[in-house]
Amino acid sequence: MKEKKIVPVILAGGKGTRLWPLSRAAAPKQFIKLIGDRTLFQNTLERVSDPSMFEAPIIVTNDEFRFLVCEQAREIGIELAAVVLEPTARNTAAAIAAVTAVATPLFGQGVVLQVLPSDHTINADDTYFDAVRVAHDAALSGILVTFGIAPKEPATGYGYIEVGEPLNSKVFHIRRFLEKPSHDKAVEMIDAGGFYWNSGIFMFPLKELRTELEEHSHDVLEAADNAVAKSCRDLDFIRLDADEFAKSPNISIDYALMEKTSNAVVVPTSFAWSDLGSWDAVWKNGQGDTDGNVATGNATLVETRNSLVVSSGPHVAVCGMADVAVIATEDAIYVGDLNSSQDVGKIVAKLSATAATSKLTQNHPTCYRPWGGYTSILNGDRFQVKRIFVIPGKKLSLQKHHHRSEHWVVVRGTAEVTIGDKIQMLQENESVYIPLGEVHRLANPGKITLELIEVQTGSYLGEDDIIRISDDFGRS
Repeated sequence: MKEKKIVPVILAGGKGTRLWPLSRAAAPKQFIKLIGDRTLFQNTLERVSDPSMFEAPIIVTNDEFRFLVCEQAREIGIELAAVVLEPTARNTAAAIAAVTAVATPLFGQGVVLQVLPSDHTINADDTYFDAVRVAHDAALSGILVTFGIAPKEPATGYGYIEVGEPLNSKVFHIRRFLEKPSHDKAVEMIDAGGFYWNSGIFMFPLKELRTELEEHSHDVLEAADNAVAKSCRDLDFIRLDADEFAKSPNISIDYALMEKTSNAVVVPTSFAWSDLGSWDAVWKNGQGDTDGNVATGNATLVETRNSLVVSSGPHVAVCGMADVAVIATEDAIYVGDLNSSQDVGKIVAKLSATAATSKLTQNHPTCYRPWGGYTSILNGDRFQVKRIFVIPGKKLSLQKHHHRSEHWVVVRGTAEVTIGDKIQMLQENESVYIPLGEVHRLANPGKITLELIEVQTGSYLGEDDIIRISDDFGRS
């Protein structure tokens, strides 16, 4: 029956930089291919893709990532029920509360929501889906459910849950939540037994969730409800009202509800799980060679062991090292002790505090747009070189620039170019000149991705020198 299906809620608005320099504020880890050929967000979508078990998912993200969400879902053929845009970050309680108001008219109050972070890696095997079914059955009886992961080591980067009395053989009352412990405390808890990593994954009956929020976090629910009531539709997105949403306390669902309610249980389970919160976690979850090294991208290792080497830019050669992380992108390289990779945040904080380096923590050389994206190749005095890629069937806005002219050279695919009142087709190795101030547009009418090299020249080359006249994505 339709009401028995689970409604997935995927939280995809985070801007974490703990995996810098690969993950940055404008290109966080959930949208990056860290392990395998798909992003963490796409892997999360795939875990909820069985139509016999799940409804189409609701995504919560922000304005900056909205087109990334839709494009990555499109790439793997997943349809979305709704994409909710947070106008400002208010942690997980407000996001989940807003979803309850969005989901009610879509699915009714009798459904169960599975809340999933988009940046975790999970081995979705039989153990995982058995835990999902157990949690679903418990939630159908009106109980709020969280998942506890059997600890594999005395990790200090996770919160813990201590289980209480059993509700049945697979579900337990929650005795208490514990913050991230010291190493000695983590060892003590694991030796004692009955403690599980707090996964941040939940199964909530929608009606009871709203009742519990009303009782324990009324201000969160009220702000979220008002933000949804005053929201507006923008293409396929639901934009929450900024003023109303900002009234919500900035608080997690754990603090706002789970630590207060008496109507919550935990499902202990042992499926492979990691929040990939540090480079050593990526190393532990990667496929290592006989020397314990995990290497991806352009990398060569000699007499090196137990190390992580990742390059999306230059070729990295590592010799005679052990227990190190070497992460290279087009514009930055991080080298550090693999066992101290939780301290990457200190590097990011120092870079952010200096004007000359703060951009390295915000923007990646490759920027994604609803039509494709671009990579900055070279910047100089009064000139800039970019690689532009356009998805088949997409087109950029009709626009002009006050301060620059552009030269386009097609290197792959077919380009439809509008300049003034003329439209022309360009094939590979053909080029065109866009004079300063001329109205123009680029489109890909073909079946393969269009790639071109753009050379900009002028007195000012900032992205804000774009005057959009019309746009398919509501940006004009």
